[in-house]
Amino acid sequence: MSLRVKLIFLYIGIMMINNLQAQNKFTNDLANEESPYLQQHSLNPVNWKAWNKSSIQKAKKENKLIFLSIGYSTCHWCHVMEEESFENEEVAKILNKNYISIKVDREEMPHLDKYYQDIHNILNNRSGGWPLNIILTPQNKAFFAATYIPLEDKYGKIGIKNLLKKIQDIYKNDPKKVIQSANEIEKVLKNTNNKQSTKVDLKDNLIEKFVKDIEENYDEDNHGIGVQPKFPHASSIIALLDIYNISKNEKAFMMASQMLKAMAQGGIYDQIEGGFYRYSVDEEWMIPHFEKMLYTNAELLSAYSKAYLLSKDDFYKNIVDEIISFVDTRFDNELLLYSASDADSLFHAKKEEGAYFVFDYKQTLKYLEELNYSKKEIDNIFEYFNIREDGNFENNSNNPYISEDITLNNLKKVKSDLKKLRSSKAYPFIDDKILTSWNAMYISSLFEAGKIRAKYNTKALKHLDALVKNLYTNDILYHQKLGENKPKVKALFEDYSFLITALLKAYDYSLDKIYLNLANKLNDELIKKFYKNEQWYMSDDEFQVNVSIYDSAYKSSFANALDNFLKLASLNDDLKLQDLVKNTLENNSLSLTRNTTSSPWLLRTYLAYTQEYIILKAQKKILLDKTMPSYPFLLKKEYEEKQYLACKIGICFAYTKDFDEIILKINKEVKANK
Repeated sequence: MSLRVKLIFLYIGIMMINNLQAQNKFTNDLANEESPYLQQHSLNPVNWKAWNKSSIQKAKKENKLIFLSIGYSTCHWCHVMEEESFENEEVAKILNKNYISIKVDREEMPHLDKYYQDIHNILNNRSGGWPLNIILTPQNKAFFAATYIPLEDKYGKIGIKNLLKKIQDIYKNDPKKVIQSANEIEKVLKNTNNKQSTKVDLKDNLIEKFVKDIEENYDEDNHGIGVQPKFPHASSIIALLDIYNISKNEKAFMMASQMLKAMAQGGIYDQIEGGFYRYSVDEEWMIPHFEKMLYTNAELLSAYSKAYLLSKDDFYKNIVDEIISFVDTRFDNELLLYSASDADSLFHAKKEEGAYFVFDYKQTLKYLEELNYSKKEIDNIFEYFNIREDGNFENNSNNPYISEDITLNNLKKVKSDLKKLRSSKAYPFIDDKILTSWNAMYISSLFEAGKIRAKYNTKALKHLDALVKNLYTNDILYHQKLGENKPKVKALFEDYSFLITALLKAYDYSLDKIYLNLANKLNDELIKKFYKNEQWYMSDDEFQVNVSIYDSAYKSSFANALDNFLKLASLNDDLKLQDLVKNTLENNSLSLTRNTTSSPWLLRTYLAYTQEYIILKAQKKILLDKTMPSYPFLLKKEYEEKQYLACKIGICFAYTKDFDEIILKINKEVKANK
């Protein structure tokens, strides 16, 4: 290459750098972070810093208040607040002068998020959400909490500019009062977390109470729990299905099946590509916030699989197949699964919520006419998917949901054609963060789907092996992995909890002891790392936050771990582990009794405890050839003798060489224990 050509390339390179700098005139410390969410804010004029000791010490040294903002990369209202406020130079000037501004990815640090969500609950007497904005003293103690804050005063809320100025003035004029308030809030939170609940007897009718409590809050018209916004409540649905499986409580199954069908026919489900959005903004399941989370689809995959096994209704099986197809298409990267896709996507060079997913009536009409659909066919398609001229979403656009009054004989082709029409638009941003906990949740659900189609078991094993290979290295379990970078953040309680569940399901399917041995090892580590002074914590670091029995965005990892303890206690005849569950249930008996619908996974664990896991023992090659009944508390274990043994912890109650006979004896035991 000649010197002249080299100089031309050098000049072009310099110009490109200059143009990039001109376009991005602001940058901050988040540019050095791996998190996709933190990276999204790295070009804000706000001098954001990551959560670390250096940032906290800087606030203390400069005697500045801390403005802490917590969110995640696919959060719609986080994007709104960024565009309105964090890209606003006037807001940035106020923050940069008077505050130390810290950004946190709640998926990277769920324990930090949990702590400040609890603060929000105390200060506002209601649950929070995202974005979560906290203001702390220079000593790192919170005294203000809010979710979305508008730029200017509106919606009955103070705007962020006025808010920041007023709080700074209060702190400047009376810092002692602010510090005293923060100390009192911290004291209330500590007392709440450390308070030992009064123990009450866990009544035999607790399961019936749970079903009645769900029924009281059940929307008979639209089939869901509560009013708008409407969430899937997958853990409640699964608990209802397992209750029906054991007791044949028809009301439990009716509510569960109605909810599953309403959601799958509604706008909370992507009718064209499959997969569920996070929640619906309306009561009728029509209009969602369009982000798709791996955990949402993981839990609902399990729910639809269980519903099919109980009913043999192909409707549920089709949804199972479509969820898996969606995850394979959008989230799979060499068997490791991405976290989420955004609600917003580019449309006419601007980000708009739902832009990729919705349909314009005139454009769709023209497109279908060009594909030679007849007028009658087009009318049927529009009626089936509720696509109309006046629209059902913003700008007269349409989010498809299903009308039961009509059927399409060529539904598969229609969906394929509408998907092609969609593909002319940009797909939303995908958060490529690999989270151990969410991957493990999905893998566990794949094993549930494997009871319908055997190929999903094989698929689950491949995903599990890849997850363990990449996130469990040198005997250390990690929380997340980003791109080709080596994992850095060590595993949290939820990573252990959900991975152990996946390992136990893998063992139950394959009877390969490598999975059971690793489950035992990780369970020992979980107890050692997170159980201290009779308290359970979300992390093994200086920021200690108690785990929760309550289900929130997804099922409680603590309740899930207790279920793991029951399984391992039964598989290993470990009475100490069984007692640990017993004591924990007793310690949380008052909360469980009062708030059954707030902790459905703990309720389900209590059901498992009272029913007791049954272990079916036989030679590996014999067990692997048999199709097991769908009873939720039945496990398999390899056994050397040429017969079947049915056992509970500490006792075997039946044995025979005939498989059908041992199943009859198990069913008899289950009925006797109702």
